[in-house]
Amino acid sequence: MESVQAIKQRFELIGNDLKLNRAIEKAIQVAPTDISVLVTGESGVGKESIPKIIHSLSHRKHAKYIAVNCGAIPEGTIDSELFGHEKGAFTGATQTRSGYFEVADGGTIFLDEVGELPLTTQVRLLRVLENGEFLKVGSSQVQKTDVRIVAATNINMFEAIKKEKFREDLYYRLSTVEIAIPPLRDRRDDIHLLFRKFASDFGQKYKMPTIRLDEQAIELLLKYRWPGNIRQLRNIAEQISVLEEHRTISAATLSSYLPHSSNSNLPAVIERDKKESDFSNEREILYKVLFDMKGDLNDLKKLTLELLKNNDTSKVQEENETLIRKIYGGKEEEIPREESLPTEVLHLPEPVVESQVTPQRNNEDRYHFAEEIEEEETLSLQEKEIELIKKSLERNRGKRKAAASELGISERTLYRKIKQYDL
Repeated sequence: MESVQAIKQRFELIGNDLKLNRAIEKAIQVAPTDISVLVTGESGVGKESIPKIIHSLSHRKHAKYIAVNCGAIPEGTIDSELFGHEKGAFTGATQTRSGYFEVADGGTIFLDEVGELPLTTQVRLLRVLENGEFLKVGSSQVQKTDVRIVAATNINMFEAIKKEKFREDLYYRLSTVEIAIPPLRDRRDDIHLLFRKFASDFGQKYKMPTIRLDEQAIELLLKYRWPGNIRQLRNIAEQISVLEEHRTISAATLSSYLPHSSNSNLPAVIERDKKESDFSNEREILYKVLFDMKGDLNDLKKLTLELLKNNDTSKVQEENETLIRKIYGGKEEEIPREESLPTEVLHLPEPVVESQVTPQRNNEDRYHFAEEIEEEETLSLQEKEIELIKKSLERNRGKRKAAASELGISERTLYRKIKQYDL
């Protein structure tokens, strides 16, 4: 059995953090078995190294190793990608295709972002884990496969199970052994080591002198929280290596490359559920206000049209009072009296005898006026809808499935609206 240090050198893993060492030890111990492994950790911590270690130390090392990013495959085609399909199974299936589980028979499949799998695909995957059987899309013939599955996720699986986005039985099948990779902010002593390694690599790659940090820059480097973890640190090192002429980097220079580096290094932590809940509440309140406004505007338009058509002020006055009761909750004591209400609400214009003045609008003009009000109102609601869709897509980084769920509409409806509004 290879040592942790030997594995680090072999896979170019930098750092001496105890949690990182423990994760590598677990990977070495579990590799000779066929146990399913679930790798957890934030995005950018390097979860993809663990399945490579497991595969290389297992008896399957001479067979295929396939890495699949479940979050990058569209929901409609992921079953075909994983399990294959028969000719004619769906539009565009011009020939039979082998899926990853068939191709990797005898080897290892790494399912990255496994928490993004659709529920229907989760059922198929559970069957593979239980008895090694699967069906191609469009086929009724059961096929067998002998595949070792290593999965990874950056989401809270228990929260996903609670929200019924992930099957509990599949979670326990995948996580026979769970390996957690610590975030970079918890590996403070490793941050500068990693930066130096990346700076050296990019210096050689671009044939430039290697950059180095002064004392203040090192202190800033260690204090920063690195929300993007190792991936973010590597990108920063590459940017500075390419863009900076002076190869000794000061804290001020480093700060210009760190997003929000002037803020506190301890930002407030907001739970994802709370953010989703707040956004949902704001959306519901906004919809309620808009629909209430629409109802009130419709009532006011009816009053206006009634007055324009019939000049019946007594009937209009009665309807006006009914509208006021509706707005103020129908309680007599809460209805403002005539002297306290704005003149434009209670004091309706006196009927005008048509012979006294030259009419400025004919009946056709009046109806056009009502239609203009309706168009302005519809446009306002449409703008609010477009704004909500844009905000949801930005919040979910363009993931339409998550945005549709957040907006409380189906994916098909969201696709239609995106196409309709040309977003």
